[in-house]
Amino acid sequence: MQTTDIGSKENGKIWHRKPTPSATDGVIVNVIHSATGYHSKTVRFLHVAFDITGDSFLAGDHQGNIYLFDISRNSNRFNLVQRTGQACTALAFNLRRKTEYLVALADYSIKCFDTDTKELVSWMRGHESMVASISVHGSGRYAITSSFDTAQLWDLDTFQRKRKLNVRQSVGIQKVFFLPLSNTILSCFKDDSIFAWESDTLYCKYQLPVPEEGPPVHYKAFAVTSCRDGRVLVAGGKSNFLYLWCLDTRQIQRIIQMPPKVRTVRHLEFLPDSFDGGSSQVLGVLSQDGIMRFLNIQTCKLLFDIGSHDEGISTALVSPNGHHIVAVMENGSLNIHSVQALTQEVNKREKTLYYKLFSFPRCNFKAVKIKARLILTKFNGRLTKSPLKLQTRVISVVLTGRLKDNKNELPEGLNKKRLQALLKGFGEYPAKYRMFIWRSLLQLPENHTAFSRLTDKGTHSAYLRLHEEYPIKSRKLLRVLQRTLSALTHWSAIFGETPYIALLTFPFVKLFQNNQLICFEVVATVIMNWCQHWFEYFPNPPINVLSMIENVLAHHDKELLQHFVNYNVTSQLYGWPLLETIFSEVLTREEWLKLFDNVFSNHPSFLLMAVVAYAICSRAPLLHCNQKDDFKYFFHHRNNLDVSVLIKEAYHLMDSTPAEIHPERMLEEFVPLTKGQYPIFNKYPKFIVDYQTQERERIRQEEMEYLRERQIVHELQAEAVKRKVEDEAWYQQQALLQEAEEQRRKILLEEEKKLVDQRERLAAVKRELRVKELQLLDAARRRFIKHQQDQRKMELRRLDDEIDKKVSLRDQETAAVVQDIEVRQMELEAQRRLFEQELAKGQETVRREAREETDASRRKADAEERMFQRLLETDRDQDLETQKVIEEGMTEADQICMDTNWKALLLLKQKQDDLDRGQRHQELAHLTQENRARETELLHVMKEVERKKWDDVVAERAHLQKEQQATTTAVARRRQFLEDEMIQAMEHVENLQKSQDESFERLRDLRIGSVQKAAVSHQVTSDSPPETRNTCLNTMSSAESSSHFSLDRGRAGFENQERELMAEVRELRQKLVSQARSRCPQPHFSNTQWTS
Repeated sequence: MQTTDIGSKENGKIWHRKPTPSATDGVIVNVIHSATGYHSKTVRFLHVAFDITGDSFLAGDHQGNIYLFDISRNSNRFNLVQRTGQACTALAFNLRRKTEYLVALADYSIKCFDTDTKELVSWMRGHESMVASISVHGSGRYAITSSFDTAQLWDLDTFQRKRKLNVRQSVGIQKVFFLPLSNTILSCFKDDSIFAWESDTLYCKYQLPVPEEGPPVHYKAFAVTSCRDGRVLVAGGKSNFLYLWCLDTRQIQRIIQMPPKVRTVRHLEFLPDSFDGGSSQVLGVLSQDGIMRFLNIQTCKLLFDIGSHDEGISTALVSPNGHHIVAVMENGSLNIHSVQALTQEVNKREKTLYYKLFSFPRCNFKAVKIKARLILTKFNGRLTKSPLKLQTRVISVVLTGRLKDNKNELPEGLNKKRLQALLKGFGEYPAKYRMFIWRSLLQLPENHTAFSRLTDKGTHSAYLRLHEEYPIKSRKLLRVLQRTLSALTHWSAIFGETPYIALLTFPFVKLFQNNQLICFEVVATVIMNWCQHWFEYFPNPPINVLSMIENVLAHHDKELLQHFVNYNVTSQLYGWPLLETIFSEVLTREEWLKLFDNVFSNHPSFLLMAVVAYAICSRAPLLHCNQKDDFKYFFHHRNNLDVSVLIKEAYHLMDSTPAEIHPERMLEEFVPLTKGQYPIFNKYPKFIVDYQTQERERIRQEEMEYLRERQIVHELQAEAVKRKVEDEAWYQQQALLQEAEEQRRKILLEEEKKLVDQRERLAAVKRELRVKELQLLDAARRRFIKHQQDQRKMELRRLDDEIDKKVSLRDQETAAVVQDIEVRQMELEAQRRLFEQELAKGQETVRREAREETDASRRKADAEERMFQRLLETDRDQDLETQKVIEEGMTEADQICMDTNWKALLLLKQKQDDLDRGQRHQELAHLTQENRARETELLHVMKEVERKKWDDVVAERAHLQKEQQATTTAVARRRQFLEDEMIQAMEHVENLQKSQDESFERLRDLRIGSVQKAAVSHQVTSDSPPETRNTCLNTMSSAESSSHFSLDRGRAGFENQERELMAEVRELRQKLVSQARSRCPQPHFSNTQWTS
């Protein structure tokens, strides 16, 4: 066994050496599809589908790749034909166009592709669940796709949905498919019900009965024989039983029980005719264990099996020619088996299949709602195993009905006798079921393949000009008629020479124009049975058939026949027009259908009796006819005749005509068309037909040659005439051209003169226009210059106004600032005066308090002095001196306290003055910033002035700090001197206290307090920062006033500097304005560089 890995290749060989099937299982080659780069991982194949020849098949994997494998001996190739991008759920080949195929995808859609061009042909949507199966009709025109909830019928010519079968969700569809070689559709549902439908009308033909007793069957797999009868259905499901149905009788023929190891049947396949001689008796059964067993359904013998428990089969398909079996393995690979290798040792290793076979006798069922009861008998014993002898049991089934006349049984479950009784009762069949009944009565085989072969030959040459002879308005009807006549001619050559075949065929074509196969088979059946002996005297009318009609008429109405003879009216005049048009000229549609309901339900001789009945029922008007043309007109046009009377008379003639002249003796019984292939029709003088064909072909060739020569002569004549006409036209054209040339020359000279005059006038006009243009340009230039000057003047005026406005605005702002400064100066002056008044009031208060304390001290001293005067009389001088010292000390202490208070007030005044000056400086800086924002041109000058100003301020602050330091040093020196004097005074007092402790205790306390106050004042003065202080107090001592400068003097200096600065700003503005006016005449400013 060879193994082929297709990998990532898109084409290549299937086997690389001569294929040799395996001796054990007949495997020719094992095909795997490895993923790129991972040999251990394979892409699984899911479905396969053979073409009609069986030499190639399609295989689809779960990644959406579709491969075409050609396993014929001359090809041995595989090709990647499509990448769908998603897994396929079903495949189908065998369309009418051999290179097209259908694939159902995981997105519930069906696509049609072409294997040659690899292009998408069509895209069909409509399913809402996964499509499980695709079944294609034998003609390749229709396809059925089925899913769990719906089945849809598609027209593959237009790829449009024709019908849709919906079911309840609780029931579900198991499978819907076409029966081979028929127009019947089988639908199998999950409740084990099986219905048969007519594919054209979708009329329910019958239902297979469901066993009412026993466990449910649960059908899952179905197979139908592909032999000529196509009537055996095998079904299996969730058990080891196989149910064999005969679709002709709609009964179970037998039930086969598979071995116990088979618990579920997953798939069923019949081997085609090439293996078993055309009877399709070998059935392949794939069970749940992955083994497919092939058995003979007649002998119930196991022939061979494929697959094993280790290498199980997922699904399998048998080629139509029966040469190969392709099995999709559970591991995702493909095994291609040779059927020949599997069957060559069948007889040597034939095995007995242990089974139970139930056989049923054939019986009749009604056409509507067939029900049957299968009474299955349980087996109590166990079968003994014997490898050579087959053990079976036959269980009888009790069913109602007996075996009746098989001659009256029709294929669709109808009975001819009952139909005839129904027809006699109502006179016609129901219009709804008429076509169905006709097809049953005629027993049409529906040979799709044979009909396809006939239609594939194309339109016959005898009917290429059918539209000229029969100008039918409907193009579709004409096309169907042409195709049907061509198929009849390809079937038998006589119909290409028969002139009346179109008249005979047209009623059926009009009736069955939507189903050409049925139309052809109905016409062929009518020709085979109701047109017997018509072509024996070809090309003359059937004299023998007309003689039978004349004999019957002579027996039943001699007077009418004698009337015909008197006026030389033969049967070719009164009988043959009705036969060759089969009454379509003399009857309406409804009358014609009613007549042929009876024709098809009776012996073929009934049609001849209807011709005689037509003449007898019309004898009254016919007896009044005395012209031959009147007879011709009567039998070629509709007449006032009741068709029911005609049919009744035909039945009367059928019953009352003697046997020796009855047409039934000369005509054969009804014989339907054979299945598979149509019968040979050669009941005509072949030599005459061949001779006519040859003569017609010769005449046609001669006519074509004559037409060709005549065409050549006509072409030569036309060419000569054309050349003559062209020459004459050329000469005339030359003469006309010469005349025209002379005229054109004259016109040209005149035009040149006119052109010269026009050029002169145009030059003069151009000169005038040029002068006017120059004048206009000069005027426009002057106007533009004036306009430009006006604009510049306006711009200058606008600039002057703007500058004046800015200057006035700056002056107003400066005046406002000066006014603010003056107002501020006045406020400061008022505050100074207020502070001086408050300081004077404070000093007065302090002086008053000091005087009061001094007075109190003096009074106390006087009291003490009076108290101790007596004690101190001896040292009066010393007491006076002590008192003087005490008074001086007290006076000095008072003076120091007052100086300390004044200094504190002075410092407070200086701080307040500094705060006011800082606020004033901030206001001035804010005004300066506003001036800078408004006057960008003076930015650099203002910065320079400001810098100088701050330099002066810093210098003054440094000077003030130096003066403050000098003042602080002088104050410290003076305080040190005072402290030294105080210490000396205190030492002197202490010396006095030593002698007078009790008398001067209070005086010592007073001195200590004065010392502490002086220290506190000194500390406050030394801790204050050396910042600039201006004082305006005039009550200071001469030493202090010499070391301070006036606050008014500093304020006046700042005001003078500010006035000078504003004067410089005005001068600079005036200079800038004068420079701008002198330098810039244009309405824009030049770049100006400012310098300090």
